[in-house]
Amino acid sequence: MADGGADAILAALRPVIDGLASTFGPTCEVVLHDYRRGEQSVVAVAGSVTGRKAGGALSEIGLAVLAQGDAAVNDINYMTRTPDGRLIKSSTMPLRDGADHVFGALCVNIDVTALRQAGDLLTALAGTPPAQVPATTFSDDFDDVVDAVIRAEEVARGKSVAGLTRVERLELLRVLDRRGVFAVRNAVPRVAERLGMSRSAVYADLADCRRTQDETASGEESR
Repeated sequence: MADGGADAILAALRPVIDGLASTFGPTCEVVLHDYRRGEQSVVAVAGSVTGRKAGGALSEIGLAVLAQGDAAVNDINYMTRTPDGRLIKSSTMPLRDGADHVFGALCVNIDVTALRQAGDLLTALAGTPPAQVPATTFSDDFDDVVDAVIRAEEVARGKSVAGLTRVERLELLRVLDRRGVFAVRNAVPRVAERLGMSRSAVYADLADCRRTQDETASGEESR
């Protein structure tokens, strides 16, 4: 079961996502992803929590699944936050074809903002500060996701990508690669534009990063 099998799984899940979203009500959204479609991985959406539509982009969470490849496992009941501050409880379940290759994901998002606000009020009264939840970019445009990942790295480094040395830029590309950004088709042109580089320069630097990583891994294995 190759692509045809994966297509059959997606077709079987389309009515399922409508049933799941209806069961949990208006604060629930179920998203069906086909990672073979690259940046436009959203096949179908039931409910409206993140505002995405069919043909939309995967989020940083989807990039993480891509980065794990066939080793990806279910990630259940984790918390994310939308850029406008809403708290979302999510579960991401990779989809596998007959050869056990991950080709997509079924994602459930439930807006628990009101519940968490009530809980935070009780927590504040008890004297314990509420835990901070990192923001996740949910968008139909993959450019927004790439920008969010790069902005997070700029914050972590305390400097703009425009001011990175070549060594720092190579480390940034390694991080983006580990986070699954380059597993998405046409990601390099977007990263190149964001970094103010040519596509060929990004391809060359990325090849250097991967070659160095492979050499390091081979050296460790030979010890």
